[in-house]
Amino acid sequence: MEEPRTNQQLPPNVNIQDYINVDVPQEPAQQNGTQNNSRNEPFSSDQEEVDERIDLALFKGATNIIRLFVPVTLCMIIVVATVTSATNYTQSSGTFFYTPLSEKSSTGAARFGISLANTLIFLSVVIVMTVVLILLYKFSCYKIIHGWLIVSSLLLLFLFALIYWGQVLERYNVPMDYLTTALVIWNFGVPGMACIHWKGPLRLQQLYHIIISSLMALVFIKYLPDWTTWVLLALISVWDLVAVLCPFGPLKILVETAHERNEQIMPGLIYSSTMAWIVNAADDVPAAQGGNTETHRLEGRTNPNFGVDSNQTADVPAQNNQGDNANNNSQLAMRSLSSESVEEERGVKLGLGDFIFYSLLVGKASSYGDWNTTLACFIAILIGLSLTLFLLAIFKRALPALPISIFFGLIFYFATSQIVKPFMTRTAAHQVFI
Repeated sequence: MEEPRTNQQLPPNVNIQDYINVDVPQEPAQQNGTQNNSRNEPFSSDQEEVDERIDLALFKGATNIIRLFVPVTLCMIIVVATVTSATNYTQSSGTFFYTPLSEKSSTGAARFGISLANTLIFLSVVIVMTVVLILLYKFSCYKIIHGWLIVSSLLLLFLFALIYWGQVLERYNVPMDYLTTALVIWNFGVPGMACIHWKGPLRLQQLYHIIISSLMALVFIKYLPDWTTWVLLALISVWDLVAVLCPFGPLKILVETAHERNEQIMPGLIYSSTMAWIVNAADDVPAAQGGNTETHRLEGRTNPNFGVDSNQTADVPAQNNQGDNANNNSQLAMRSLSSESVEEERGVKLGLGDFIFYSLLVGKASSYGDWNTTLACFIAILIGLSLTLFLLAIFKRALPALPISIFFGLIFYFATSQIVKPFMTRTAAHQVFI
């Protein structure tokens, strides 16, 4: 059908529709095609929205993995660098008070029995201390818990740091007087106590958590016997599995109680990849442990978990229009801050015990001087952590972080040290190239 020529003059009182055949019916195929297109439009938009959500979920998942890979890697690097450079940590210094039995027997069966007994003693202490801590939290004995955690942090940040500093100075033959050493330890420990148990920059808090875990892992490497270390890593993973997943597991009770009370789990025991509190202009900041602290009345009420509850606003009578505008602007600002804080709180949290035992495994492997075994254990732990985070995204509940990573780490350690290393030594000795 040709279109009319619009550049020609039309006769007067003649409708242009007389020159256009508008009654031509559309072909069925075109009608069907139009209907199909109209039906496909909302489907395509929904599909695009689903794809965007999937991409966003994958991005957040990758971000959470990186947020844990970096601190775990830093902790293991500190331990491995210390073990390989300062030989004092590889030399046996007697028995540990958690593992009182000595492994100086000549037979393998006897050494295994002694290591199993040491591990059972160590686990008994861990179980008793964990149960006591959970009971204190269950009955809201917060002052006792805070005192306990503060004393533990003081020992780690001052005593263990002093021991580590002395080992480093001795290794590199650096002279230093007692006054300077005291100033160094004081300037290291006081900011750490403030960041962990009060408030401070997130990165600094995370750094102190990494350092604390490294110091504890180095103490275990120095004082735990060889066979006891490997048996302990295997059994502590089983205990972690029971404590988190069993109905009456202490760690499961801790997580459920904290969720019911809408409180933060104790920051001295948890590495958080996100902010644990919000700093506002009025310095009215809720504690990291939660609480009922109220912010400025123009800004709303505090939610102990997410900083500010945007659904509850202050009941302050307005005095003038400027006051109303300021009040509304303040509330809008705090509501936007609240939404951001909710997103931040959805980050990943990992217990410091997981850092300690990851570093213990890799550090103990590096103490034998085989870099292939060390790298194999390092990769195995990261693979296990990735699988744990994958399962966490599927089940959406608290999961133990030790079993998969430690299980892979032990398999890679014994496979590499007992199979791969002898094979590579034989091939190198006979000049066989593969």
